[in-house]
Amino acid sequence: MEYQLTDNIALISIDDGKANAVNHGFIDSLSELLDRAESEATAVILQGREGMFSAGFDLKELAKGKEEASKLVSRGMALITRLYALPQPLISVCAGHAFGMGAFILLASDNRLGGNGDYKVNLPETAIGMSFNPVLMSLIKAHVSASYQTVAAVQSRKFTAEEAVTAGFLDQVMDVDQLLVEALSLAKELSNLPAAQYGANKQLLREAPLKVMRDALN
Repeated sequence: MEYQLTDNIALISIDDGKANAVNHGFIDSLSELLDRAESEATAVILQGREGMFSAGFDLKELAKGKEEASKLVSRGMALITRLYALPQPLISVCAGHAFGMGAFILLASDNRLGGNGDYKVNLPETAIGMSFNPVLMSLIKAHVSASYQTVAAVQSRKFTAEEAVTAGFLDQVMDVDQLLVEALSLAKELSNLPAAQYGANKQLLREAPLKVMRDALN
């Protein structure tokens, strides 16, 4: 991951050259950069590379056994909860596949900008024989459009970028070349809001799902 601070806006770029899979290294790196961003940034932009935002949990890590899988999932849930509660504005920039945890990072963000392209947003849990835990289900209920919750969460439908807007995973779709420009502009605009009130009102708005998520971590 790369970190760049410009005009007090933290840009975190995720690109491992492969699937941007969520493993212990991913969680360690992003957590460290979030620590830095919380201390010095007025807004945070999180972007994957063109063609791949994140393919979700690292399946090789999950296959190592029940104990190892449980540890990774628990750390992933703590990361998602932290992103959802981040006091600063959090903007995700997606121009590639967002599967599983990748899609949940989008749902945990305040604003989600998508690029035009041939990629999918998908919650594959049913299709791969997994159940949702309270952390993930809280985000689904809070942010996936009500009429799309069944097809997204129960039926594992794969959404195009445009469909992902209607379903609630993205806010808008634009030319890929404009994504970062728009994200920076939005970050600057949101940075002008009083920081303390932004963070406090975010906590109040998300109080109910955050309680469920935090209780599930204990």
